Amino acid sequence: MDNLINAWQPRVLSLVRIVSAFLFMAHGTQKMFGFPAEQRYPFELFSLSGVAGVLEVVGGLLLLIGLFTRPVAFLLSGQMAFAYFIAHAPQGFWPLNNGGELATMFSFVFLYFAFAGGGSWSVDSLCKRNKA
Repeated sequence: MDNLINAWQPRVLSLVRIVSAFLFMAHGTQKMFGFPAEQRYPFELFSLSGVAGVLEVVGGLLLLIGLFTRPVAFLLSGQMAFAYFIAHAPQGFWPLNNGGELATMFSFVFLYFAFAGGGSWSVDSLCKRNKA
């Protein structure tokens, strides 16, 4: 059983990265395009929300395909920590009470990707194999 788990670990890491990136991108597309859910206010590129939307779409796409996974994940982890402390923490300490669960989870999942990489199903892994 350990051999099976060890063999699948890089693939499952890739699956978690792909699903996390897809879910994360939806927040950016909502901000920028009002899809898949309507945005409550108009998109303004040169605002905190606008910059966040661009980071969520572009960074999410890079994470989705696994390109520059470590630096992009580190940047997005910081973005989510910033979002938590700007938007959620002032409303109370506990993420469950201040609506900051997603920002906290994304921040720590992306921090993990910054250290673990993108897994075997990533452009980074493909490039590394081609160099060798």
